[in-house]
Amino acid sequence: MLLAIALFVALMGVILLVTGRARRRADLWQSLAFVAPALLLLIVGLVYPAIRTGYQSFFDRTSENFVGLDNYDFVFTNEAMITVLRNTAIWVFLTPLLSTFIGLVYAVLVDRSRVEAAAKAVIFLPMAISLVGASIIWKFVYEYRPDQQGIEQIGLLNQVLVWLGAEPRQFLIGEPWNTLFLIVIMVWVQAGFAMTVLAAAIKAIPADITEAAQLDGLTGVRMFRYITVPSIRPALVVVLTTIAIGTLKVFDIVRTMTGGQFGTSVISYEFYTQGFRTLNTGIASSLAVVLFVLVVPIVVYNVRQMRKAEYR
Repeated sequence: MLLAIALFVALMGVILLVTGRARRRADLWQSLAFVAPALLLLIVGLVYPAIRTGYQSFFDRTSENFVGLDNYDFVFTNEAMITVLRNTAIWVFLTPLLSTFIGLVYAVLVDRSRVEAAAKAVIFLPMAISLVGASIIWKFVYEYRPDQQGIEQIGLLNQVLVWLGAEPRQFLIGEPWNTLFLIVIMVWVQAGFAMTVLAAAIKAIPADITEAAQLDGLTGVRMFRYITVPSIRPALVVVLTTIAIGTLKVFDIVRTMTGGQFGTSVISYEFYTQGFRTLNTGIASSLAVVLFVLVVPIVVYNVRQMRKAEYR
């Protein structure tokens, strides 16, 4: 640690010394000097691995023999991989919508209420838990034990079913419902994020707009539809795209709950399986490239929307 600190101080000292002596276009040289370390780390940690991964996706499992587009053909035609792509699509479609909707409804309901702080703390609390911790909590919720005499259910949902006179069930085995039960965990965590951002956006709506709408007779649902939602549209876009990006990278929940079994695997978990378990570098790299291609349009759209919001 001391060596790292010493190297950092020495590097910054050299940068300051060089830029301090550069008299011509000093501002430009100083800017380049301070940006250079960040650019170097970006190239080493992001750009080069991305290029290397794309290169490896055209080779076989050992990265020795060129196979062209065979890996991508396998990804989009193999039955197991199609299930992975289908699950990823379900995750990306449902999770942002449900999380944003729940967060928005909650933000509107508790806005300026007496228990606003406590109510927001309750729904935001899951954000303080890691996805592995949240998965363990919900694993106890979904826990199943055979319906036999002398065996008590320890899973919350199954115990409720027993109280209602129904038979307990294994929630994490049956396809495709087990994927939906996993999505519930992500929604539980991300709804707090959506609520926090949208609540701040709602409070930022100018009072004269809401007062004018009230004078025109808008109340309740109509106020929410015609005033609240249009006014917080940039925040809605940010929340939706941010949760979508996080959902594309979901790994912890699938790994902790099912280990990708029973048809629950997604792209982010499958390329880990292919790369570190079956040691198939070609398929793993092609899956990583597919994931990257899916993330980029969302990021670009998010950036454009944020720029539009700044110019308004």
